[in-house]
Amino acid sequence: MFGMGRVNTFLCAAAICIAVCAAEAAKVTEADNILKETGVEGGLVVHLNCGDGKLTAALHAGDSYLVHGLDTDAGNIVKARKHISGLRLQGKVSVAHFGGGSLPYADNLVQLVVAEEIGKVSMAEVMRVLSPLGVAYVKKDGKWTKTPKPWPEDIDEWTHHLHDAGGNAVANDRIAGPPRRLQWTARPLWARSHGYTPSVSAMVSASGRLFYICDETLTGAGPDAVSKWSLIARDAFSGVLLWKRPIPVWGSAEFSGTPDIGGGAGSVGRFTMPPNLAKRLVAVGDKVYVTLGPQAPVTVLQAATGKTYRVYKETARADEILCTGGKLIVSVNPAVKIEPPVRTKITAPAPAPGKHVCAIDLKTQRLLWKKGPFAPVRTTKGQDPLGRLELAAGDGRVLVLTREAVKHRTFLI
Repeated sequence: MFGMGRVNTFLCAAAICIAVCAAEAAKVTEADNILKETGVEGGLVVHLNCGDGKLTAALHAGDSYLVHGLDTDAGNIVKARKHISGLRLQGKVSVAHFGGGSLPYADNLVQLVVAEEIGKVSMAEVMRVLSPLGVAYVKKDGKWTKTPKPWPEDIDEWTHHLHDAGGNAVANDRIAGPPRRLQWTARPLWARSHGYTPSVSAMVSASGRLFYICDETLTGAGPDAVSKWSLIARDAFSGVLLWKRPIPVWGSAEFSGTPDIGGGAGSVGRFTMPPNLAKRLVAVGDKVYVTLGPQAPVTVLQAATGKTYRVYKETARADEILCTGGKLIVSVNPAVKIEPPVRTKITAPAPAPGKHVCAIDLKTQRLLWKKGPFAPVRTTKGQDPLGRLELAAGDGRVLVLTREAVKHRTFLI
């Protein structure tokens, strides 16, 4: 039997454990409330004057968050690192000593700044490091204050392959210019050889997020290597990985039915990648529109999480996507089998089968109209076997480029 001394020791240890767990739970609850109040769903989070690091660690609410704590007290840094190490969050959560005045970050880098004690750091300095749409959450006199950073009028978005639905690849941006510094880097640092399918086949940006379809196969991998395609989302200002959706079927081999190999004129592989492949990815606001395979319909994803919001089954075999005026405009391929190109000398391509264009109201989710078939433009033999319509939209009209002429259709509301 336990002696009274051992019983008391055991009870004290249990009480301490319960108190520690309760304190940890309170910090998790506080962190959840902060993220809920600020609406931040990922990116670089900075905790000023982080103390023992318990709230700092709790702010790491998932893999889409990268948390950095700062404190002027070296003793607090030691405590915080011990706590973070105990939770095995090294790398995902880190802390560092700073002087207490200026913040060690580039402009427009941080998504969320949390400060229970702002100390000598000015709000002007906090706003400097915040990215557009980022949030400062500062406690003063026992009350939290939320200060969002607005989106500057001189920074534009790039929601489609050619800037927007109009198809004119010119942005209304007055900030872009010769690079003066490195903002962030992310793997793969090098693309695959030019003899294969390009490593990045589409890229767009909206609401401070960057989306791209990328092959993460090793740079030096040969033609027999299995490609690793994914739709990847990052914070556009810090590069923090937000989410990743694997795309099992993608690349030249999958689109053409031939091995993904290089070679000279008339060969297959990289030359069979459809030129309009980049038009299969669009991002507008908090939604991403994409085809997750060569014959797939348009899938709508939550931009912050990558979770599926909706699938438009009526757009199966989609290959060009536009989003404008609350409408989704999609070019749809015919349900025909495309024979692989033959390795012969280049000859005039056979006529491409007709394609349809449809429009969906994004508010009601109703199919507004479907027009066609249109005879699309087609280029060299073995490339773009279904042709493309070079969709563009604006001023209430949809334009398609056919073999005969440029035609338009008016939105039916």
